[in-house]
Amino acid sequence: MIPLTALAANTFAVLGLGRSGRTAAQALLTADKSVLAWDDNAGARETAAADGLPIVDLQARGLAGVDALVLSPGIPHSFPAPHPVTTLAREQGVPIIGDIELLFAAQPDARYVGITGTNGKSTTTALIAHILIRCGVECEVGGNLGQPVLGFRPLGAGAVYVLEMSSYQLELTPSLAFDVSVLLNITPDHLDRHGGMDGYVASKRLIFATLPEGATQVIGIDDAPSRQIYQDLVAAGRGRAIPVSTRERPAGGVFVVDGRLYNTSQSGEPELLLDLREAQALPGEHNGQNAAAAYAATAALGLDRAAIVAAIGDFPGLAHRQERIGVVAQVAYVNDSKATNPEAAAKALASYSTIYWIGGGRPKQGGLEALNPFLDRIRHAFLIGEAAAPFAAALQGRVALTHAETLDRAVAAARALAEAERLPGATVLLSPACASFDQFRNFEARGDAFRALVEQMTR
Repeated sequence: MIPLTALAANTFAVLGLGRSGRTAAQALLTADKSVLAWDDNAGARETAAADGLPIVDLQARGLAGVDALVLSPGIPHSFPAPHPVTTLAREQGVPIIGDIELLFAAQPDARYVGITGTNGKSTTTALIAHILIRCGVECEVGGNLGQPVLGFRPLGAGAVYVLEMSSYQLELTPSLAFDVSVLLNITPDHLDRHGGMDGYVASKRLIFATLPEGATQVIGIDDAPSRQIYQDLVAAGRGRAIPVSTRERPAGGVFVVDGRLYNTSQSGEPELLLDLREAQALPGEHNGQNAAAAYAATAALGLDRAAIVAAIGDFPGLAHRQERIGVVAQVAYVNDSKATNPEAAAKALASYSTIYWIGGGRPKQGGLEALNPFLDRIRHAFLIGEAAAPFAAALQGRVALTHAETLDRAVAAARALAEAERLPGATVLLSPACASFDQFRNFEARGDAFRALVEQMTR
């Protein structure tokens, strides 16, 4: 656990008692800080109280004497409507921060790598951590991925904290200063929480708000908002901006052409690093972007280039991100449950040729236009959840489809059709393009259910 005794502030309100909130409260109590903890959910309060956390109704008590409000990132503080306690904090001049702000304050001597973007954050974060470990660099990895940051081990100078940063977390970390900042891409997502696309882009831009001396920025330039941010940084002469792309060959950048990863050498000529088609855990163009960003980020930290390339090649991948579960009767089964928006699902569809697609769940804002270039790869669509009807209406006449309603029915129907047709490259792909909350607790539970259904086939 991160020691917080050096913090100047003494009294903290903690709003939201999920994993990160409970860990923050426990770390503050361990440091002999005064803590007022609250969650609107009674079950969460009971769990926290059983762990010894002092439960106080913050709205009823008010925030008098509170030095900072530590807010869980899932709780809105601006849009679509701010939580009443955050409104109270603003009225009383109480800073609203997240647990990552406390980490920066408590561990100023470590190095920090931050990764954000609409899609690919978790894979890139895990890949960077994998490279660091393979290169013998002590690190901790978390943030939006994995364990809460205040549960990390304290690291000394030279060690690295690798942090996946959601847009919510960026807004709650005013003192962030990454040695290497990575922005992968920006496409519409979470628009209700940011008041629209402009607010969402502004939240992603925050990863570059404070740049320490010698800082490096790694930026995907394959979408218009990210490209504009790259151009703005270059024009301002702030830090060292490295472009990455899977669609062009940017000068001074890292890029992918025909599945091969290249770096721009000191002479300005492309230098072949790795054939990514041999890296089984990184299929598709989008993973090319992830690999390019990870290479650029770790090279900026001064790691040996050959060691970086070797680590990319043996990366084992992440669960629920184009996770190949297995092959049954010559049909591959791929779990891409993390694809919770159409743009992410499109990246998966681009990676396979004969697809029995399982899509649906709770739809987000926007339509399925991102899937249009890849509809000819879908042999049959099996639609589930709340999105089944609107997805069917959007796809009618363009894709053969079945209203499967539930995941188990979709898997059974997809298996039956794929095995009957016996086509080369047949892949049953769960890449829902939707959130999971209509039928599952989270995308992990949805992916775990898919994996269990596939594993039952071989028993």
